[in-house]
Amino acid sequence: MSAARILVGVDVGGTFTDLACFDEATREFRIAKAPSNRGDEALGFIEGLSRLGPIATLGAIVHGTTVGTNALLERKGARVGLITTPGFRDALEMRRRDRPHTWGLWGDFEPVIPRELRLEVPERTLADGIIRTAVDLAAVREAATRLLHMGCEALAIVFINAYANPTNERAAHEAAREIWPNAHLGHSAQVLPEIREFERTCTTVLNAYLQPVVASYLGKLEAGLAQHGFVGSFHIVQSNGGVMSTQTAARLPVRTALSGPAAGVIAAAAIASAAGYADIVTADLGGTSFDVSLVAGGKAALAAQTTIDFGLVVRTPMIEITTIGAGGGSIAHVDPGGLLAVGPESAGSRPGPVCYAQGNDRPTLTDANLVLGRINAERPIGGKLARLDIAAARTAIAERIGKPLGLSPEAAAEAIVRVANARMAGAIRLVSIERGHDPARFTAVPFGGGGALHVGALLRDVGLRAALVPRYPGITSALGCIIADIRHDEVATVNLSLDRLDAAALDARMAQSGQAAHAVVAASGLQVDGIEIAYELDMHYEGQTHTVSVPLPVTLQGGTIGIDAPTVRTAFEAAYRQSFSRLLPGIPVRIVNLRTAAIGRRPHFDLAALAPGPEASLAAAHRGTRPVYFDGAWHDSAIYDRLLLPVGAAIPGPAVLEQPDATTVIDPGLIGRVDPLGNLIVERA
Repeated sequence: MSAARILVGVDVGGTFTDLACFDEATREFRIAKAPSNRGDEALGFIEGLSRLGPIATLGAIVHGTTVGTNALLERKGARVGLITTPGFRDALEMRRRDRPHTWGLWGDFEPVIPRELRLEVPERTLADGIIRTAVDLAAVREAATRLLHMGCEALAIVFINAYANPTNERAAHEAAREIWPNAHLGHSAQVLPEIREFERTCTTVLNAYLQPVVASYLGKLEAGLAQHGFVGSFHIVQSNGGVMSTQTAARLPVRTALSGPAAGVIAAAAIASAAGYADIVTADLGGTSFDVSLVAGGKAALAAQTTIDFGLVVRTPMIEITTIGAGGGSIAHVDPGGLLAVGPESAGSRPGPVCYAQGNDRPTLTDANLVLGRINAERPIGGKLARLDIAAARTAIAERIGKPLGLSPEAAAEAIVRVANARMAGAIRLVSIERGHDPARFTAVPFGGGGALHVGALLRDVGLRAALVPRYPGITSALGCIIADIRHDEVATVNLSLDRLDAAALDARMAQSGQAAHAVVAASGLQVDGIEIAYELDMHYEGQTHTVSVPLPVTLQGGTIGIDAPTVRTAFEAAYRQSFSRLLPGIPVRIVNLRTAAIGRRPHFDLAALAPGPEASLAAAHRGTRPVYFDGAWHDSAIYDRLLLPVGAAIPGPAVLEQPDATTVIDPGLIGRVDPLGNLIVERA
């Protein structure tokens, strides 16, 4: 067991940078928030750490970042060149012959690499791995030089069928490295050695697209930490909810595509599990977006790939998260058809909502909640401002929304909230009802700076069982950074019929992959209680296009697995039956890919450290009353300091619970109870 340390989780959002700090020696838990600095997020990162005390005293920092996500969404990545096999330069544009708008013959798409920067060189590898034409290394060097002269900052090399035999790709990579002046150079066998031409190409290209952006960002962070005397370990949260080193993040930045939201899901699942809730829907409402994920049986759902935006496919294991542009900073407007809309455009942290008085005159969801009395103008979260300008927010809503729709300022503000609530409810239905889950079985876990403001709508509009509001909703994602295990994933294409399976060869391949993944986790520098190896196969019946994920009930022991064909078949039939309720007897089964995950289990984080202390009491928590607008009328509502509520306290609505990182609103007809860990369980009265 290593010496006790101070652990810090940092989540950089669109409006605030959230920090959670835990001292292993004193068991003290602290939080901090600092304004995010869009365009130079490193400033908010260092400022937030400074608010926790001397940075040099920190032992480990784990960071959930949206830098890669924002670069993809805003198309602000690097200028990338592609070297590929003759005849395959247009894979990025052809995609899967899909289109942006399913029900219309319109729309356009611009790949992240223009056609003139996609060059072909002589080479050919067949699908069985036989090299028909060795790569022309002189042509590779010439192409790399040409791309450099055209201003490319990063280079991706993707050869057809390199998943079956990467020899040509590796040789081309070595030749290009003689020319290329930086480390932003990669090939598909490094990033995604997996069958499927478009997905492999797109993921490799997007990785190169993000390399300069993410590497520069991490470099700034590491330089800033060094200036403050930090000598501890620094790690990054992956999209799969695990943690990786900064070196891996700089080399494979595409794995950070949903880094911040993934940390929130991990924390929400851990908090809910400790409170006795296995089936939850996470609802993360930040400054720019609303992120939703479903956790069934205590396990977050992992997807093999996701689409960040149309045509931007990332194939790497990640937690299934649905994101919509409906955050606290989302701008409300009346569209040309006279309909009220909220988002997806956001005011962000600068200029921020109208009430921030930083130059914005277009009302946001935060402005609406302020006008309705749900947010205290004198106690804004985050410590960024001394007070909020409620008069300015009211004027903006009246002018921009009220007048065009013929509504009073209060009615217009409530309309903004209801439209936003409807969008949030739609996102929750997408991950629950449309995937065969009954919402009545699930408990909402709202977090982020604004999630707990909308508890009533989540229960009412979707029909969820209850809501569990974490002790510190505003820093839940930062807490997830501390809780998250270390994880490293490997994938390799097998592409063999199960009937002709060489079990010994597959066993050896699995063992080798497991040992490689184990070594990456062991070298991470973070304390773990143990390292587990998990194996999955992507399989399907021959003739099918899509695969099912088949977890294997085996593990690495003494350098071997002990796998055999009957074990694989039994596991496949169980997974296929669970997905489709039936099997297809008589049709051969094919193994497509082998997936290996090494998971370093972090020491258990005792959530009792967050529970209310002995100073908590209902009398100490009560802060009086104020009018809050619900359903077209003002209601006198009790106001409480959330962190001073004792275990067992029951708070009937209407009520508002305030704390430095978030505000919780309990609607009329609901009641909130404080559980032994300090969470607030909100149910129908």
